[in-house]
Amino acid sequence: MFTQSKPLRLFIASSNQGKLREYRALAVAAGISIEIALLPGFDSIPPFEEGFSTFAENAAGKALHYSRFSPELVLADDSGLVVPALGGAPGVHSARYAGPGASDADRIHKLLEEMRGKTGESRRAYFVCVIVLANAGEALGVFSASAEGEILDAPRGEHGFGYDPVFFFPAMQKSYAELAREEKNLHSHRGKAFQKALAFLQGASQGRTA
Repeated sequence: MFTQSKPLRLFIASSNQGKLREYRALAVAAGISIEIALLPGFDSIPPFEEGFSTFAENAAGKALHYSRFSPELVLADDSGLVVPALGGAPGVHSARYAGPGASDADRIHKLLEEMRGKTGESRRAYFVCVIVLANAGEALGVFSASAEGEILDAPRGEHGFGYDPVFFFPAMQKSYAELAREEKNLHSHRGKAFQKALAFLQGASQGRTA
């Protein structure tokens, strides 16, 4: 049982400053007052190996692992791009799709090569994000969301990261990389999953339990 009565504070299980900025922006957009920081000493903590076959298992494993090294709530996520026509690839291997040390451009190049000749429904894709909140080795909540789209023939846009330039988002008629940050935060898989997590935390801060 968990009850949050003190001001909301959340550590992200990451050393990625870009991810921290994104989560802070999402919290501001949601109008929720919460202190968000990277988990102190993250790089000195024994790493969690993301060897599971689902986003939920990887996110839960990270959250449980890193929360044992934190006095505060910990958030961990796992996300990626799923292309049904490629058997679900890149999937949980999205960050490692083109091998160790590969760049975003390398991963996009490999994806476009795999998609060569595919048309129509075969270009359908979706992003998935699973967020897990944990405290002292105990999972408090699992929150997931997805965003539907399709794979473009070539990159478009200058914003975003990862596969954003080749992910066309029909609802906005733009690639993720053509969206302003505020637009992407509102509609993205990570944004929607984090909104669910924030709603849970806000409820806990008001004295409800989960």
